Amino acid sequence: METTIHIADKPVHLQLSHTAQAALAQRATPLYAEMELYFSCLIRFKVRFYEKQVHGGEGVRVSDQLVVNFRPVMTAACGRDYEGDEPPLTDFPIVNQAAFVPRWLRIDYSNGEWKGEFGISDAMH
Repeated sequence: METTIHIADKPVHLQLSHTAQAALAQRATPLYAEMELYFSCLIRFKVRFYEKQVHGGEGVRVSDQLVVNFRPVMTAACGRDYEGDEPPLTDFPIVNQAAFVPRWLRIDYSNGEWKGEFGISDAMH
């Protein structure tokens, strides 16, 4: 399935694989897909999946089984001054969020896991 959703009034092309569509159809509650744009010593794109809404913001309800959100985040410092795999994150205040909203999001479900990727260029790889 392919459709277009809007985040911060910007169109985002959404592509769901057949297996993702089938897995979503089996859900009684929505899956929350969060496109995380991570600012720190580097920039990282990551799609996180949650069983419930974890962070603020309404998100975009694609269907009864899927809600998509965009969240820019940052770390307080670079380096290894924290415990665990990743440093704690905080929301990154962006004045013009639309300038950073991704152009596309692709969601798949395979081997019992949700997988996603997104990008800021027009081309989906």
